[in-house]
Amino acid sequence: MSESEPIGFRPRGAGGRTGSYSGSGNSDGHAAPVTAFNRQELTAILALYGRKVAEGEWRDYALDHTRDKAVFSVFRRSCEFPIYRIEKAPRLAKKQGAFSIVTATGLILKRGSELARVLAALDSNVRLVDSRR
Repeated sequence: MSESEPIGFRPRGAGGRTGSYSGSGNSDGHAAPVTAFNRQELTAILALYGRKVAEGEWRDYALDHTRDKAVFSVFRRSCEFPIYRIEKAPRLAKKQGAFSIVTATGLILKRGSELARVLAALDSNVRLVDSRR
């Protein structure tokens, strides 16, 4: 390809999804299906993320969507490894639950079929305890 040739743009797949990845597609030219968080799941995750950002604990995030799972990674700083990964793997839904929280070391902190219960492991409510009583 020389500099004088125009760049050819391909139309989106039949689904018209925004943010769909342009990885290896099927032989018919359509993009391979990806696993993604739905609107309610993403709203719950972003609500937790917003609280943690306001507390100063978290600073950045990344979303990854592959054929097998969707991952919401949480960073303390932009330049390091994620401290937590919130994963959705539908193939594990009947076995251990589709949702899991994985720490930076690979330890599975919580796993389950209900996202709200899984996210509760990260949502710590710290209270001041009066020791004079």
